Amino acid sequence: MGKLQAAIIPVTPFQQNCTIFFDSETLEGVVVDPGGDVEEITRIIREKALKIGEIWITHGHLDHAGGAQDLREALEVPVIGPHEDDRVMLENLEMQASRFNVTMRLRNLVPDRFLQEGDVVGFGEHRFEVYHCPGHAPGHVIFFNRAAGFAHLGDVLFNGSIGRTDLPGGNHQQLLSSIRDKVLPLGDEVGFICGHGPGSRIGDERRNNPFLVGL
Repeated sequence: MGKLQAAIIPVTPFQQNCTIFFDSETLEGVVVDPGGDVEEITRIIREKALKIGEIWITHGHLDHAGGAQDLREALEVPVIGPHEDDRVMLENLEMQASRFNVTMRLRNLVPDRFLQEGDVVGFGEHRFEVYHCPGHAPGHVIFFNRAAGFAHLGDVLFNGSIGRTDLPGGNHQQLLSSIRDKVLPLGDEVGFICGHGPGSRIGDERRNNPFLVGL
Protein backbone atom coordinates (compact mmCIF):
# COMPACT_ATOMS: atom_id res chain seq x y z
CA MET A 1 0.00 0.00 0.00
CA GLY A 2 1.26 3.45 -0.88
CA LYS A 3 0.62 6.74 0.85
CA LEU A 4 -2.75 8.44 0.85
CA GLN A 5 -2.59 11.33 -1.62
CA ALA A 6 -5.06 14.11 -2.38
CA ALA A 7 -5.54 16.24 -5.48
CA ILE A 8 -7.78 19.29 -5.11
CA ILE A 9 -9.62 20.68 -8.12
CA PRO A 10 -11.50 23.97 -7.56
CA VAL A 11 -14.71 23.67 -9.59
CA THR A 12 -17.72 25.80 -10.50
CA PRO A 13 -18.07 29.56 -9.95
CA PHE A 14 -18.23 28.73 -6.21
CA GLN A 15 -14.60 27.44 -6.32
CA GLN A 16 -15.61 24.30 -4.47
CA ASN A 17 -12.78 21.90 -3.61
CA CYS A 18 -13.51 18.74 -5.54
CA THR A 19 -11.03 16.29 -4.04
CA ILE A 20 -9.52 13.10 -5.43
CA PHE A 21 -8.11 10.76 -2.80
CA PHE A 22 -5.80 8.08 -4.22
CA ASP A 23 -3.09 5.61 -3.29
CA SER A 24 0.38 6.68 -4.45
CA GLU A 25 1.32 3.13 -5.56
CA THR A 26 -1.85 1.40 -6.77
CA LEU A 27 -3.46 4.63 -8.08
CA GLU A 28 -6.81 3.42 -6.77
CA GLY A 29 -8.98 6.27 -5.57
CA VAL A 30 -12.28 8.09 -5.11
CA VAL A 31 -13.66 11.49 -6.09
CA VAL A 32 -15.23 13.58 -3.32
CA ASP A 33 -17.82 16.27 -4.16
CA PRO A 34 -17.70 16.68 -7.94
CA GLY A 35 -19.84 19.81 -7.99
CA GLY A 36 -19.26 20.54 -11.66
CA ASP A 37 -16.62 21.02 -14.37
CA VAL A 38 -16.70 17.27 -14.94
CA GLU A 39 -14.52 17.47 -18.06
CA GLU A 40 -11.71 18.99 -15.98
CA ILE A 41 -12.11 16.33 -13.30
CA THR A 42 -11.96 13.50 -15.83
CA ARG A 43 -8.98 15.11 -17.57
CA ILE A 44 -6.97 15.04 -14.34
CA ILE A 45 -8.05 11.47 -13.63
CA ARG A 46 -6.74 10.45 -17.07
CA GLU A 47 -3.50 12.41 -16.70
CA LYS A 48 -2.72 10.71 -13.40
CA ALA A 49 -3.93 7.31 -14.70
CA LEU A 50 -6.12 6.95 -11.62
CA LYS A 51 -8.47 4.03 -11.05
CA ILE A 52 -11.54 5.65 -9.55
CA GLY A 53 -13.87 3.21 -7.82
CA GLU A 54 -16.48 5.47 -6.20
CA ILE A 55 -17.79 9.02 -5.92
CA TRP A 56 -18.38 10.29 -2.37
CA ILE A 57 -20.71 13.20 -1.54
CA THR A 58 -20.51 15.18 1.71
CA HIS A 59 -23.87 16.95 1.33
CA GLY A 60 -26.57 17.89 -1.11
CA HIS A 61 -25.77 21.47 -2.08
CA LEU A 62 -25.44 22.05 -5.81
CA ASP A 63 -21.79 23.14 -5.73
CA HIS A 64 -20.84 19.80 -4.14
CA ALA A 65 -23.15 17.36 -5.90
CA GLY A 66 -24.18 19.02 -9.16
CA GLY A 67 -21.69 17.15 -11.35
CA ALA A 68 -21.99 13.75 -9.69
CA GLN A 69 -24.54 12.30 -12.11
CA ASP A 70 -22.44 13.23 -15.15
CA LEU A 71 -19.29 11.86 -13.50
CA ARG A 72 -21.06 8.65 -12.48
CA GLU A 73 -22.01 8.08 -16.11
CA ALA A 74 -18.54 9.00 -17.39
CA LEU A 75 -16.68 6.69 -14.98
CA GLU A 76 -19.38 4.05 -14.53
CA VAL A 77 -18.90 3.97 -10.75
CA PRO A 78 -21.37 4.27 -7.84
CA VAL A 79 -22.17 7.43 -5.90
CA ILE A 80 -21.93 7.02 -2.12
CA GLY A 81 -23.40 9.45 0.42
CA PRO A 82 -24.36 11.74 1.93
CA HIS A 83 -26.81 10.93 4.76
CA GLU A 84 -30.38 10.29 3.63
CA ASP A 85 -31.53 13.54 5.25
CA ASP A 86 -30.25 15.27 2.08
CA ARG A 87 -32.24 13.04 -0.28
CA VAL A 88 -34.83 15.69 -1.17
CA MET A 89 -32.08 18.25 -1.76
CA LEU A 90 -30.24 15.90 -4.14
CA GLU A 91 -33.39 15.02 -6.03
CA ASN A 92 -33.97 18.75 -6.63
CA LEU A 93 -30.52 20.03 -7.58
CA GLU A 94 -31.88 21.53 -10.78
CA MET A 95 -34.49 23.42 -8.75
CA GLN A 96 -31.73 24.68 -6.45
CA ALA A 97 -29.93 26.05 -9.48
CA SER A 98 -33.05 27.81 -10.73
CA ARG A 99 -33.72 29.33 -7.30
CA PHE A 100 -30.21 30.77 -7.05
CA ASN A 101 -29.98 31.76 -10.75
CA VAL A 102 -27.08 29.34 -11.29
CA THR A 103 -26.59 28.56 -14.97
CA MET A 104 -23.81 25.94 -14.79
CA ARG A 105 -24.63 22.43 -15.92
CA LEU A 106 -25.87 20.16 -13.14
CA ARG A 107 -28.32 17.30 -12.78
CA ASN A 108 -30.51 15.84 -10.09
CA LEU A 109 -28.97 12.90 -8.24
CA VAL A 110 -30.06 9.74 -6.47
CA PRO A 111 -27.02 8.11 -4.82
CA ASP A 112 -26.43 4.39 -5.06
CA ARG A 113 -26.07 4.32 -1.29
CA PHE A 114 -26.68 6.73 1.56
CA LEU A 115 -24.36 6.88 4.57
CA GLN A 116 -24.97 7.04 8.28
CA GLU A 117 -22.99 7.59 11.47
CA GLY A 118 -20.53 4.76 12.05
CA ASP A 119 -20.21 3.60 8.46
CA VAL A 120 -16.74 2.98 7.04
CA VAL A 121 -15.87 3.63 3.39
CA GLY A 122 -12.60 3.27 1.58
CA PHE A 123 -10.49 2.07 -1.32
CA GLY A 124 -7.60 -0.38 -1.30
CA GLU A 125 -6.37 -0.45 2.29
CA HIS A 126 -7.36 3.17 3.05
CA ARG A 127 -10.33 3.40 5.41
CA PHE A 128 -12.43 6.45 6.28
CA GLU A 129 -14.84 6.64 9.20
CA VAL A 130 -18.13 8.42 8.48
CA TYR A 131 -19.61 10.98 10.88
CA HIS A 132 -23.02 12.58 10.39
CA CYS A 133 -22.52 16.32 11.01
CA PRO A 134 -25.74 18.26 10.32
CA GLY A 135 -26.03 22.02 10.60
CA HIS A 136 -24.78 23.34 7.28
CA ALA A 137 -27.04 20.78 5.60
CA PRO A 138 -29.25 18.16 7.31
CA GLY A 139 -27.46 15.20 5.73
CA HIS A 140 -23.87 16.44 5.82
CA VAL A 141 -21.23 13.78 6.49
CA ILE A 142 -17.48 14.00 7.00
CA PHE A 143 -14.77 11.42 6.26
CA PHE A 144 -11.93 10.66 8.70
CA ASN A 145 -8.87 8.55 7.92
CA ARG A 146 -7.55 7.66 11.36
CA ALA A 147 -4.35 6.02 10.10
CA ALA A 148 -3.31 9.16 8.22
CA GLY A 149 -4.65 11.59 10.82
CA PHE A 150 -6.58 13.33 8.08
CA ALA A 151 -10.19 14.33 7.43
CA HIS A 152 -12.42 15.76 4.73
CA LEU A 153 -14.82 18.11 6.49
CA GLY A 154 -16.80 19.47 3.55
CA ASP A 155 -18.56 22.67 4.60
CA VAL A 156 -18.67 21.96 8.35
CA LEU A 157 -15.43 23.69 9.36
CA PHE A 158 -13.15 25.99 7.37
CA ASN A 159 -9.81 27.64 7.89
CA GLY A 160 -10.91 30.56 10.07
CA SER A 161 -14.64 30.06 9.62
CA ILE A 162 -17.53 27.58 9.69
CA GLY A 163 -20.21 26.56 7.22
CA ARG A 164 -23.03 28.97 6.55
CA THR A 165 -26.40 28.14 8.05
CA ASP A 166 -28.70 30.59 6.27
CA LEU A 167 -29.57 28.16 3.46
CA PRO A 168 -32.61 25.85 3.56
CA GLY A 169 -32.04 23.13 6.17
CA GLY A 170 -29.28 25.07 7.93
CA ASN A 171 -29.18 25.31 11.72
CA HIS A 172 -26.45 27.29 13.46
CA GLN A 173 -26.67 25.62 16.86
CA GLN A 174 -26.77 22.19 15.25
CA LEU A 175 -23.63 23.01 13.27
CA LEU A 176 -21.79 24.15 16.40
CA SER A 177 -22.87 20.93 18.14
CA SER A 178 -21.54 18.87 15.23
CA ILE A 179 -18.19 20.66 15.43
CA ARG A 180 -18.00 20.31 19.23
CA ASP A 181 -19.17 16.69 19.43
CA LYS A 182 -17.83 15.16 16.21
CA VAL A 183 -15.01 17.24 14.71
CA LEU A 184 -12.99 18.57 17.66
CA PRO A 185 -12.70 15.13 19.32
CA LEU A 186 -10.87 13.81 16.25
CA GLY A 187 -7.77 15.47 17.69
CA ASP A 188 -5.74 18.65 17.42
CA GLU A 189 -3.11 17.12 15.15
CA VAL A 190 -5.63 16.06 12.50
CA GLY A 191 -5.26 17.95 9.25
CA PHE A 192 -8.25 18.54 7.04
CA ILE A 193 -9.45 19.52 3.61
CA CYS A 194 -12.59 21.62 3.51
CA GLY A 195 -15.14 22.44 0.86
CA HIS A 196 -13.76 25.87 -0.04
CA GLY A 197 -10.40 27.53 0.44
CA PRO A 198 -7.27 26.24 2.18
CA GLY A 199 -7.29 23.44 4.71
CA SER A 200 -6.00 23.57 8.27
CA ARG A 201 -5.49 21.51 11.42
CA ILE A 202 -8.21 20.98 13.97
CA GLY A 203 -6.00 22.26 16.80
CA ASP A 204 -5.28 25.50 14.94
CA GLU A 205 -9.01 26.06 14.48
CA ARG A 206 -9.76 25.20 18.10
CA ARG A 207 -7.28 27.88 19.19
CA ASN A 208 -7.76 30.56 16.54
CA ASN A 209 -11.12 30.23 14.83
CA PRO A 210 -13.39 32.99 16.23
CA PHE A 211 -16.52 30.92 15.60
CA LEU A 212 -15.33 28.21 17.98
CA VAL A 213 -14.93 30.42 21.06
CA GLY A 214 -16.64 28.73 23.99
CA LEU A 215 -17.04 25.30 22.39
